[in-house]
Amino acid sequence: MHSTSAAHAPPIADDPGVGRPLLTYLDGATGERTDLSAAALGGWAARTASMLRDGCGLTAGDRVAVLLPPHWQTAAVLLGAWSAGITVSFRPWASAGLAPLDASPEEPLDAVFVARRRLDSWLETVPAARHRFVLGLAADGAALDEVPGGYRDYAAEVRRYPDVPPAYQAIRGDDPASPDGTSYEEWARFAGELAAMWGLRRGDRVLVDVARHEEPAKWLLAPLSAGASIVLCANLDRADLDARVAAEGITRVL
Repeated sequence: MHSTSAAHAPPIADDPGVGRPLLTYLDGATGERTDLSAAALGGWAARTASMLRDGCGLTAGDRVAVLLPPHWQTAAVLLGAWSAGITVSFRPWASAGLAPLDASPEEPLDAVFVARRRLDSWLETVPAARHRFVLGLAADGAALDEVPGGYRDYAAEVRRYPDVPPAYQAIRGDDPASPDGTSYEEWARFAGELAAMWGLRRGDRVLVDVARHEEPAKWLLAPLSAGASIVLCANLDRADLDARVAAEGITRVL
């Protein structure tokens, strides 16, 4: 994340624990496992910020919608957009296709990110946008074999940009981070309050069941604000929870 915004957004500069990835994504249904160090996640976020700023010409205050499940690539999109000063609309995955987000044909969003596996069923509710990206959410970040018309493949596009943060005007704490006017400072404060409520501390390794915590403030921002690492679990079999906790060295379960 860009150094000038570090006071108002969760830092991802240092790994919270020697030898531990900052973010691990596990899918109990497919067996997928992806481990990202702080440097790797920061690189993806920096590429995303550059893509939005340099590739799409977006500036601070422009509006982006994220229609994605909790996933390591979703973390990269969110952190990249926020680090570039972009205003982000996000709806929990379970309800993201039920109604349009805050956009109209007369005033389209500046960009939208949507998961390929739900795109066909969401065609009527994906908001209009000047730039539209589709994500296959492959384990290795691979590009799609076939890209739907009118969309660009995020995994292919983002690799064209450097993995260092672009230069841009510093983000102020009172700048809006979401369309309802919630500022970066307010989001950071809320994430810190959640972390304190859950007793999260620096060095913790936090298991997050994505079925229970779909909001990014919970599965992403709160652990990062505490300096914890994240084990993000999709399709988690709760019967295997104790074994997962032991295998991953988990200190907190959400």
